[in-house]
Amino acid sequence: MTRNAWRSHPYAVGAGLVLVLAIIAAAIAWWLNARHYESTDDAFIDTRIVPISAQISGAITSVAVTDNQLVDAGAVLVRLDQRDYAAALGQANAQVEQAQASIDNLTAQIAAQQARAEQAQKQVAQAQAALTFAQEEDARAQDLVKKGAGTAQRAQQTASDLRQSQAALAAAQANYVAADKQIAVLETQQEVARGQLDQARAVRDQAQANMSRTVIIAPVAGRATRISAAVGAYAQPGQALMMFEPRTVWVTANFKETQLTEMRPGQAVTVAVDAYPGRTFQAHVESIQAGSGAAFSLLPPENATGNYVKVVQRVPVKIAFDQPPDVYLGPGMSVVPSVRVR
Repeated sequence: MTRNAWRSHPYAVGAGLVLVLAIIAAAIAWWLNARHYESTDDAFIDTRIVPISAQISGAITSVAVTDNQLVDAGAVLVRLDQRDYAAALGQANAQVEQAQASIDNLTAQIAAQQARAEQAQKQVAQAQAALTFAQEEDARAQDLVKKGAGTAQRAQQTASDLRQSQAALAAAQANYVAADKQIAVLETQQEVARGQLDQARAVRDQAQANMSRTVIIAPVAGRATRISAAVGAYAQPGQALMMFEPRTVWVTANFKETQLTEMRPGQAVTVAVDAYPGRTFQAHVESIQAGSGAAFSLLPPENATGNYVKVVQRVPVKIAFDQPPDVYLGPGMSVVPSVRVR
């Protein structure tokens, strides 16, 4: 029967054999090619979602974005009532100006006191010269009295002048010491004023920081999502006002540990996204987590128990895109990466 069929339909039988051989060849080719790749469907788009929260308390006066709006880095997201913080900043600026004025005033006082000290020092020199002259006059008068060539009245007068010169010198010296020490007092007061200025500047810097925090901006380029902020609501420090999704995304692929034998950072990856059938995106392996996903879970498995069963675990692999995709890829979207490992 088979021989008859072969004789009756030689072309059909030949075509069937060729088809079977082609299928076998295609299967072999597919297997030879597939063994160069490792793939998994346990993969998704990932990013570091940032909660946008208030750092100070205040009433919300403006919400500048809507749900899922794409914004650039530095774009305004929320504004808080800044009147109280503006008043605090104005007061802090006034305290800085007051402290600076105190320093300037003390600087002028120190300069004036230094001039007084210089004048007092000159008065000491003048009194010293007068004392020297009085001593010489008294010595001459006393010598003349002893020799009988001078009068006792003159000797008494020169002695009196000498005592007055000594007193004048002592007074000038005391005045100079007082004037000089007053400079040190003023310099100490100036150091205190500088400390007050530093303190006032610190208060001003804090007030400026609080003032700047009344405007909440986007930390990076991305999308504002899950917005809970509303005009009129009162924001508290640490309160999440919205979630922020950065534009930078990557793929987190959970490969079986048996698939990691030849997987290395830098290997080329082709990523297929479920949301965009028929399209693929080029990427590369960026890093392989040092440990299985279960080891970093909230309740990691305890293998020291008596009911341990060995199972193939999965290890997260971070896959980065070679170029930013020209389509929207949000966190959690399913993908299928294929890593060329050979």
